[in-house]
Amino acid sequence: MSNEISINGVLPKLNVSKSGYYDWLNRVPSNQEIRKQEVILEIKKTHLESFEIYGSPKITIMLNRMGLDVSQKTVANYMRESGLKARYVRKPSYKPLLEGFNAKLNNILVREFNPSSPNEMWCTDITYIWTKNGFVYLTSIMDLYSRKIISWKLSDSLSTDAVIECVNEAISRRGISNPVVIHSDRGSQYVSKRYYDAIRGNLIPSYSRKGNPWDNACIESFHALIKREWINFYKITDINHAKSIVFEYIETFYNTIRIHGACGYLSPTKFETEVNNALNH
Repeated sequence: MSNEISINGVLPKLNVSKSGYYDWLNRVPSNQEIRKQEVILEIKKTHLESFEIYGSPKITIMLNRMGLDVSQKTVANYMRESGLKARYVRKPSYKPLLEGFNAKLNNILVREFNPSSPNEMWCTDITYIWTKNGFVYLTSIMDLYSRKIISWKLSDSLSTDAVIECVNEAISRRGISNPVVIHSDRGSQYVSKRYYDAIRGNLIPSYSRKGNPWDNACIESFHALIKREWINFYKITDINHAKSIVFEYIETFYNTIRIHGACGYLSPTKFETEVNNALNH
């Protein structure tokens, strides 16, 4: 007995006529269907190029820049139909302000996260990364103007050495000519004499109020971002493995490709380049 299914036998059971079946089989896709598939293809491409990080708002911006006139609602619907989802970051939770912080540790930044030019205000923080060999610690420095990570260091301890190395690298890379405000929390590394000696003459220290991580929200958000979008998808073996993963995210994606709302939906590097070009003309 043949295992082949007869079309003539199946169509009546589906209440479909033979002519209707062959019309469907030989149909020509409409212009609307063709455009939809073209848009879906570009959505999938953009989503993949963002390492599956972008959601419908940023993908819509990228498609519009390519000349595709498509709304965010349409992109969201097509992403849902295609099973595409974005990784996202929870914003740091807000905590009530605490009064009476040490007057010697001045908060110069006072949550002014949008300076008017590069190298006016930097922010820095330390976060932990779990590996199979134990925790390693990431120190990062961000220029608040462009949200660019201008220096970062990984170490296997919470010593001040990595912080000072990170600061020295930032100063060298940016070639600053005027003192820059650098904001941090009140961690022991940032209030040590060695830290003060390292930044003297180049950087002006600013400190979050006690118990107020929101005072340093931008760098806190970045550390949440790198974990949520990147690090948490890996089983990291040791500090060398962690360095390669952090390098890939910061240097080949976050600084150079990932669009940012504070930068007019440009990458931090692209934003700084366009500003520099505008100033030089």
